[in-house]
Amino acid sequence: MVDFPALRTKMVDGQVRPNDVTDLRIIDAMGEVARENFAPDDQKPLAYLDRDLPLGAGRAPRVLIQPMVLARMLQYAAIKPTDKVLEVGSASGYGAAVMARLAGSVVALEQDGDLATIARRQLSGLANVAVVEASLTKGVRDAAPFDVIIFNGAVVTFPDAIADQLAKGGRMLLVEEGGSAPWAKLYTRDDAGISGRALFNASIPVLPGFEAVETFAF
Repeated sequence: MVDFPALRTKMVDGQVRPNDVTDLRIIDAMGEVARENFAPDDQKPLAYLDRDLPLGAGRAPRVLIQPMVLARMLQYAAIKPTDKVLEVGSASGYGAAVMARLAGSVVALEQDGDLATIARRQLSGLANVAVVEASLTKGVRDAAPFDVIIFNGAVVTFPDAIADQLAKGGRMLLVEEGGSAPWAKLYTRDDAGISGRALFNASIPVLPGFEAVETFAF
């Protein structure tokens, strides 16, 4: 019998706290949300390991991203109780469940129908979360602007259409592939536009639709 609460505590104490995550609201949220409930049956015993968690055959490379990476992005996002959050690539909904405990409202965007169905089921008890099944690359313009946008996966091509949905003063967190190494980055919007800075190294699978653009040589 797997003692999930004990494993959850070890995850928080061994992966989250030591990695510059000091916001007690994030620590409490990750200590409350049962990550195993968002994992396939064969992955549940592995739900609290320090790695990305695969979400089943046919869905590769969709994952629940490494707990430490999610926690650090949330730390930099500085989500307030009044914030409206968009999660791009919500998968089975774990990140949205954590952010629901930090934000005023969360829009969980997912284009995989099977994953969206799981997310709806697992998030059904949270009144401040809405699961939207649609293309990841377009965001959710009808619900914009968002105070915080977080990508549950990496991008190679910059998401201009989604960045346009960021409110003034808003924060967008994502992992960018390309160059010498992938980096988690924070983008903010002010009167001058959007600017970004690198935060920490992080390697997670690229979300569908955000892969490198193919070029043709003649």
